Formats: sequence, C-alpha cells, structure tokens
Amino acid sequence: MDIILDTNLLLIYSRGTEVSEQIEKEYEIFKDQNRLMISVVTLGELNALTKKLGIGDSRKKRLEKTLERIAKINVNIKEVIDRYGDIDAYSQGKLSNKKVEFSSRNMGKNDIWIAATASVYKLKLYTTDKDFDHLAGEFIDLEFIDIEKYRR
Repeated sequence: MDIILDTNLLLIYSRGTEVSEQIEKEYEIFKDQNRLMISVVTLGELNALTKKLGIGDSRKKRLEKTLERIAKINVNIKEVIDRYGDIDAYSQGKLSNKKVEFSSRNMGKNDIWIAATASVYKLKLYTTDKDFDHLAGEFIDLEFIDIEKYRR
C-alpha cells in the first residue's frame, strides 16, 4: 500500500513507547509491503517541533532512523499546488464545482499541503487527528488512528 504519514504519527513513533508498538501491531504501517512517504512540509514541522518541544538526542536519533525509511515528496509541483488551492477553497465551502455539507473549516496550512500531496499521488493518509475528516472520500483516502484507545 502507498501511504503518506502525518507529522503527529511520526512524533508518536519517535517516542518508542507501548503506544507506537500497539499502533504498529494493529496497522502494520512499517511492514515491507508498504511504501511510506511524507511531504517535505512534514520535515519542516518535525524540525520546528523538535526545537519547540526540546526533544532529546535519543528521540531525535529514533526519528532520524525512521525518516531514513521514508520517501520525501516535494510540494513544488504544479498539480500539488493546484490541489492545495482546491482543498483550501473546499474547506471554506468556496470551491465552485463542489457543494459541501459542513461548516467552513480552517485547516492549518501545513495540513493542506500534506492533504494535497496525498490527493495528487493517491496515497492513503494515516493520521491521529481529525483535521482531515472533511476531505475523506472527496480528496483523500484517510486512515484515522484513534490513539486514545491505546492510552487506556
């Protein structure tokens, strides 16, 4: 399966805790048959978060080892840029050729880039947050992982 990972999931895996082990056991994300990808936007988010959260050296090393196994996709591609505009307008209920049945959503700009990348390359997006829910079936194939069930 071709998969794109959201930043939050990589942060969970970087902890190397029982939560990430349980997620991997259930979803088998890092199995060899899967092709894993991230947007280069995720690299920027991870860089900022490691600084803002004061992530230690051992966790950074675990994150770096994980990132070595994942392909990186550039967003400086016309189709991705065009899809970014579509998704942003759609989320606001202002995409003229698509009627929405939800109230306007303010997505984070990085999430829009990640969704646009997933959409253009037809990648299944794995995430632990609900920010992409309104795009499922319309722009992206979404796999929501409810981490609360692993924290109990």
